[in-house]
Amino acid sequence: MEKSHFPISNWSEDDRPREKLMLKGKNALSDAELVAILIGSGSRNESAVELSKRILASADNLNALGKMSIAQLMNFKGIGEAKAISIIAALELGRRRRAEEAVELVKVTSSKLVFEIMQPIIGELVHEEFWVLFLNNSNKVLSKTQLSKGGITGTIVDVRLVFKLALEMGATSLILCHNHPSGNLQPSEADKLLTQKIKLAGESLDVKILDHLIITESKYYSFVDEGIF
Repeated sequence: MEKSHFPISNWSEDDRPREKLMLKGKNALSDAELVAILIGSGSRNESAVELSKRILASADNLNALGKMSIAQLMNFKGIGEAKAISIIAALELGRRRRAEEAVELVKVTSSKLVFEIMQPIIGELVHEEFWVLFLNNSNKVLSKTQLSKGGITGTIVDVRLVFKLALEMGATSLILCHNHPSGNLQPSEADKLLTQKIKLAGESLDVKILDHLIITESKYYSFVDEGIF
């Protein structure tokens, strides 16, 4: 008789996530059960599910887990190099999938959509980057372009380059985006001054600045939503 004919209570805990996925579908599994499938097995004293729960409890959430290095994962007893690589590869695929899904949101209709597009790109970086979305007159994204890359606390933006690229692409409007690695969503005075500088430059070229978003790992600040524009 095949194992699937036995009650779940008779299965070994290491096998349950796989069988549960086959019988109930992927949405029925917890994060720990999905990670257990990735690592395949635990140790003599700890099942794959228990090991996965311990790893997730230490990482706090999947975003934090995705930032762990091979060496950090191997600090958990029961995780060797191969298992660590499997976890990292799976979470990176998930991040890339999210990025691809966001790109399908071609027409920008809200600040939330801009966040969904840019968070996978800059939301989890440990340094600051400044990006611009170049849009046509239908608010469809022509390009996402990194303008500068800086340190933990700031970056320098060449305003002339912003509009050189806008004119080359035929963009009629722009959305400015940068991340705050600190997690602080509030714009600095430098952020406000730069936004006004770009906005004024755009007026003379008939290129409108639609918004400026500050992005962190899980949240964002929109200049338009907050009434700064």
